[in-house]
Amino acid sequence: MERSGTVGSAGDRNWSGGARLAVTCAVLFCAMALLVDWDAGSLTSLRALLWLTVSAAVGIVLLPPRVSAGPGWLAVRTPWRRRFVRTDALTSVRQYDGVSSHLVLRDVNGHRLELDPRVLTANPLIWHELDTGVRRSVECGTLRQGAELLDRLGHRIDDETARAVLRASGLCH
Repeated sequence: MERSGTVGSAGDRNWSGGARLAVTCAVLFCAMALLVDWDAGSLTSLRALLWLTVSAAVGIVLLPPRVSAGPGWLAVRTPWRRRFVRTDALTSVRQYDGVSSHLVLRDVNGHRLELDPRVLTANPLIWHELDTGVRRSVECGTLRQGAELLDRLGHRIDDETARAVLRASGLCH
């Protein structure tokens, strides 16, 4: 169902920066590990391979999920899996707070997706696609839990967007 990259789809505009940061951290980790091991005189080809493997794992762990949306769908892709939900057929939306706040969306097909709400705040096009799908879910009567949560989130996103516009125009500090 994911149609990332197709006409009419919206992607996370901050993903490439996060991916670049993950790769940079992994490369720096690898360089420092190899340098320390070489300076200690214990660097062998097997240990170099080990450091390269550990560095690749660090890069994969730090890689942010790639979020995309289009008419009626929302997808989150990680190096391990791809998850999607039909936003026009959602059954529930929940928000979990804690160390890392995240939304959990479920659709009528049983698909489940977890999403950081900051991605929606930073990407108005993804938010628009989700909001449009949620409205369809409410109209169809499939969304039984979480509509008010998304309304509050929408108001917060709209407020932050308005503040950003006012700051950019110099009318607010």
